[in-house]
Parts: sequence; C-alpha cells; structure tokens
Amino acid sequence: MDHTQQFQAERPRLVAIATRVLADHAEAEDVVQQAWIRLHQTEAEIQNLPAWLTTVTTRLCLDKLRSKTPVPVDDFEADESPNDPADDVALADTVGLALHVVLDRLSPRERVAFVLHDSFGVEFQTIAKLLDTTSATARKLASRARAKVTQPHSEDQLTDRQVVDAFMAAAKNGDFERLLQLLAPDVGVTADDAAILLGTPSSIRGREATATFFNGSAQAALPVFIGERPASAWFHRGTPKVAFDFDIRCGLVQAITFRASADVLERVVRRRADTLTAEAVTSPPPHSSS
Repeated sequence: MDHTQQFQAERPRLVAIATRVLADHAEAEDVVQQAWIRLHQTEAEIQNLPAWLTTVTTRLCLDKLRSKTPVPVDDFEADESPNDPADDVALADTVGLALHVVLDRLSPRERVAFVLHDSFGVEFQTIAKLLDTTSATARKLASRARAKVTQPHSEDQLTDRQVVDAFMAAAKNGDFERLLQLLAPDVGVTADDAAILLGTPSSIRGREATATFFNGSAQAALPVFIGERPASAWFHRGTPKVAFDFDIRCGLVQAITFRASADVLERVVRRRADTLTAEAVTSPPPHSSS
C-alpha cells in the first residue's frame, strides 16, 4: 500500500518531535527521512500509521542520542512513592533555550519522555512502550527531565545579560533559528507612546512573528543597562533614541518593550557586551559576575 500521502501529512509533526528531542533541525530532518525509508522497506501490515511513524522516529532519535552518550545514565528502578501532581502539568513549549542549555544533563530517555509527554501530549503508557519500560518509570523520566529544564543549576542557566546579547547578536546576524531558540512561545513586543511616534510597531505577538521582525535588524543597537537591567538601545550620534527593554525568565525572552520616553532614556548606560558563540548558547556558559 502506498503511504506517501499519509506520510507527507505526518511529516511536520515528526520533524517537530525529532527537532525537540535532538535539538538539531538538520539531524531531525535526517531521522524523518530514515523513517520514510523504513516505511518503504517494511513488509509488515501497519494498522496505525501515525503511531508507527512516531515509534520509528522516536527510536531513531534514541539511537542517535545514545551514540553520543556511551555511558548509560538513566537506568533506575522506579520507587513506589506517590507521583508529584506537577508530573501531569504539560509544559509544552518551554522546551526552548532551557533545553539547549541543559542538553548534556538530560539522558536520552529523559529527553524522549519529557518531549513526547510535555510538548506533544503522548500518554505515559505509550512512551513506556517506546522506551521498553513501565509507565511509572516513563513518568519519572519526564519528571526528572522537567525539573532539570525548569530549575536548572545556576552554572547551567544563562544570565539575563547573556540572553539579551545572544538575542541581539542573532538579530544582527540574521540567525532566525537562534532567535526562535531564545524566544518564549507566547512572547510579545510592545512599545511606549514615544517609541510608537518614532516608528516602532505598537504590538507584535508570538515567537515566529517576533523572530521575523528582528531577523537581520537592529544593526545600530548597542548593549546598555536600563537602571540595573541588561538591555539594548538604538543610538543616533551618540545619544540613545529607543531602548529595547527585555523581560527574561528561565533563559527565554518573554517580552520586549520599545521605550523612548525621556525618563527611561536618561537611565540608559552603555555597557560591554557578553560575547556568546554558537557553542556557548547550547552548552553551559562560564560563570560570570554580571
């Protein structure tokens, strides 16, 4: 039976799953292509194609992750203690920069359990079958990963200053994928009245729209403090004209406000930017005293 049309319909979902698990879009595309090849090679009768493709894609991701993690670190026996109610709370798109930052601290099975359940709503019973374990263990794997992502150790958490400077560097360099990594799913951009009069947009909503707006822009922006908060600002002839005020939580940009009112601009002070390479964004940053 030709499953081509069904596969193409499922492809975006499969790529999304693989990208979240592997934290690499190119590798995710490769994995989904391998799933497509396996689909053509199988002679088995497939009753539920979406489930079959999810299983194959996930196991291919596990194989790729395990090849990078030679020492197993996630084998443990589930205890009989009551489940934390927070285990049932879907964190969805919090798998962003936080996951990239703690990437090396999540075992392959933790990442699969967390991503499938919290981002895609897959039941633990199904996840357990994918991981060849019990539902209780799958639940604990997701819970343990969730704790690492939402409450990272201090040495793994990018500082607000580093997030601001990484975001502005990505904007100037036209690095759209990096911008997406740094933005919260429900990020919003607003502006005060003075900034709107200078031509800034009054409102932008969502990760894609925000990344699109900043992609390749802000070439003249410089790193600043607004009071004690790390920010960025557009200068004209040495004078700040519009400040980009960031709200950052858990290593993600939650909101950006364009500010041009005099009381804000008089508190703008130039600062030195934190230099972040691509590797620094996806691995724990060095300790800083910012």
